[in-house]
Amino acid sequence: MLNGIINVYKEKGYTSFDVVAKLRGIFKMKKIGHTGTLDPEAEGVLPVCLGKATKVCDLLTDKDKEYEAVMLLGRMTDTQDLTGKVLEEKAVLCKEEEVRRVISGFVGDYMQTPPMYSALKVDGRKLCDLAREGVTVERQPRLVQIRSIELLELALPRVRMRVECSKGTYIRTLCQDIGAQLGCGGCMESLIRTKVSNFLLKDALTISKIEELTKGGDGSGEFSFLKPVDSVFIQYEKAVAKKSCDKLLYNGNRLTKDMLQESLNPKKNETIRVYDEEGNFIGIYIWSKDSYKPLKIFMER
Repeated sequence: MLNGIINVYKEKGYTSFDVVAKLRGIFKMKKIGHTGTLDPEAEGVLPVCLGKATKVCDLLTDKDKEYEAVMLLGRMTDTQDLTGKVLEEKAVLCKEEEVRRVISGFVGDYMQTPPMYSALKVDGRKLCDLAREGVTVERQPRLVQIRSIELLELALPRVRMRVECSKGTYIRTLCQDIGAQLGCGGCMESLIRTKVSNFLLKDALTISKIEELTKGGDGSGEFSFLKPVDSVFIQYEKAVAKKSCDKLLYNGNRLTKDMLQESLNPKKNETIRVYDEEGNFIGIYIWSKDSYKPLKIFMER
């Protein structure tokens, strides 16, 4: 069974589930999961985990993300993007200076109400399914954070911008909320996800390219694009357990400082990535009280 992470370029028209289904067919394996839904009309970075790497799906979903979006001012739709029914259209009378000022005001903490057309569930049912039945339910605003907004092009009524944000942020809703503050309304015209953690748009591969590479089409080996599981944790200090501690290591026990080859000076809640002497990645550990406690174990013995 293959283990690792693929930086997939999700193309328009595919759901995130479609991508997983196609990769299951290519690799002939079921244990595959994606790391955060992208709308069918959105495109860009979608890290997909294979085998033991599926254990990091939730960790990658929690990572900050970066998008390039085009906001269309003056139009409001029920889906908050161009795929939906137009609810209202208004003239865009605001000036560029006002647009810049309002957009910059969204940087920082921001209480955002999730859209009805989303995969969030209420009483076991997806909001989008309820919305298609014409049902609207109350949604509680959630705290998200807009790390930064960079204006790339301002040609009213369109605004192209790069947004770096926390997990759970809906760019469609951000566009609608900006339009509402400007008094003309707005929706999202297009969206590209450019970054998830250390997975970048420039390195992402389409499904067709992945299929070609698995057949050796590039002459560089079948799975050279498959990133190892530990690539997600390179920000943490590396530690190697002593050979004499292998049994404790493989059984998922806590590790004391003297069980590691490195001389570490751990701080409270400090996280490290741990390997055995053969170079096998075992998992990530956090310092708690007087030893390292396993957070996620990836090696199976």
